[in-house]
Amino acid sequence: MTDTNRAVAVPVIRHPIHAFLGPVPIVCFTGALATDLAYAASADMQWANFSAWLLFVGMVFAVLAAIAGIIDFSRKRGIRRQRPARLHSVGNLVVMVLALINNFVHSRDAWTSVVPAGLTLSVLTVAAMIVTALIGRPIVYRTTHGEIQ
Repeated sequence: MTDTNRAVAVPVIRHPIHAFLGPVPIVCFTGALATDLAYAASADMQWANFSAWLLFVGMVFAVLAAIAGIIDFSRKRGIRRQRPARLHSVGNLVVMVLALINNFVHSRDAWTSVVPAGLTLSVLTVAAMIVTALIGRPIVYRTTHGEIQ
């Protein structure tokens, strides 16, 4: 086997677990925004059903990511010392609260389950996710590359 065919080892052990779980709620909440927009444009109830399911799955994985994030935060002193870590935690809490409220709004029947409150909450959730992702990215990068122990 030559060097070009050799597998590259990825340092999974150092990578924060919540960073593995975090993409699922990001995809689900962004997908819920897309299906809310589709429902607002078409009034086809199936789009509202898709939104409700995406929000539910997103919340399940958001809770799992939050638990893993709390464990990472409590076990690694280097992460706790960083100011962005606290902002990232608060931002993720805001995202989860917005998504939870959005879940309740989407449990209503027909048009009122999405327009205007559900759609507005989906937009706010995605906007808050973008901000917290930008805040949290450097923390994950530093942890993965061994700068934080």
